[in-house]
Amino acid sequence: MALLGRILKNRRAGESKMAWNLPNLAGDTVFEITSPDFTHETTLDRRHASKRAGGEDLSPALAWTGLPEAAQLLLVVEDPDAPSGAPFVHCVALLDPDVKELPRGALASGTVTTGVRILRSGWGRGYMGPAPIVGHGPHRYVFQLFALTEPLESAGGKPLESAKPAQVLAAAKAHARGRLDGFYERQ
Repeated sequence: MALLGRILKNRRAGESKMAWNLPNLAGDTVFEITSPDFTHETTLDRRHASKRAGGEDLSPALAWTGLPEAAQLLLVVEDPDAPSGAPFVHCVALLDPDVKELPRGALASGTVTTGVRILRSGWGRGYMGPAPIVGHGPHRYVFQLFALTEPLESAGGKPLESAKPAQVLAAAKAHARGRLDGFYERQ
């Protein structure tokens, strides 16, 4: 597997294709997202990695401050270093606007957390921890939170539960955003 990582070393989706850079989500106001589990641009602990990568698929605890009024919040976790045409989506969730933090593990599939509605991600539903290809180098995992101007009811004419992440992102309109970046690598 390390050979595949070396072969694909220079192939990455790129940050320019992330939700953060979509015109409909590029709100003017930027607020802060923090975590007791890691700080911005540091390495994620192994427990937050995918079970396939020896982790626990445990979503980190998150909190935010400076958030302006919002109709709803949209949380998106992406890996822009995935060797594909678009960043890999590790989690998509809608949050009630009064939610100010998420405890560790709150984004797992099947978990019931008040004010949190977990939607489809790249391979199913709920948080999928990092599992970069061995030898591909460090991957950035970007936890993005968007303050939406109006609540999402559907995406691309589909119910939110069956909509693909790209459809949800295209349907959302944000006026503020925040992000927290972590890294993970398998050697």
